[in-house]
Amino acid sequence: MIKRQQQVLSTKSPSKAAKKTMTSKPKKVGLSVGELIVKAVAASKERNGLSVAALKKALAAGGYDVDKNKARVKTAIKSLVAKGTLVQTKGTRTSGSFKMNKATESKAKKPAAAKAKKPAAAAKKSPKKAAAALQLLDRTTLKENCRDC
Repeated sequence: MIKRQQQVLSTKSPSKAAKKTMTSKPKKVGLSVGELIVKAVAASKERNGLSVAALKKALAAGGYDVDKNKARVKTAIKSLVAKGTLVQTKGTRTSGSFKMNKATESKAKKPAAAKAKKPAAAAKKSPKKAAAALQLLDRTTLKENCRDC
């Protein structure tokens, strides 16, 4: 029996393994797992956040194969919590409930609002600066005139 196994092993040519080449897989089109999670949590209006079970249901409803990619979902949740995008409201590690971090939401909203306000604020400041400069100029000319007196 052992001799027969050795014969079978020796008949396999090692050149076939060497001839196999790596084929590059086409890059996946679509959002990453982290982006899908952020969208699902942002879309939920739950006060205490979205539980992991509900999050997985939302991902499955969006067409993502959660059963096949459990580990990716967990690592994506961990990284989003570490970045500060998500806040864990209940539970530990990757179990419990998660909601969007208010600080990241406000950062996303503030730059757009600040950009809109800056031109208006600059327009308001420029007449004041001009008026202040004129008043300063008037004061200096009055002081110079008084010195001459």
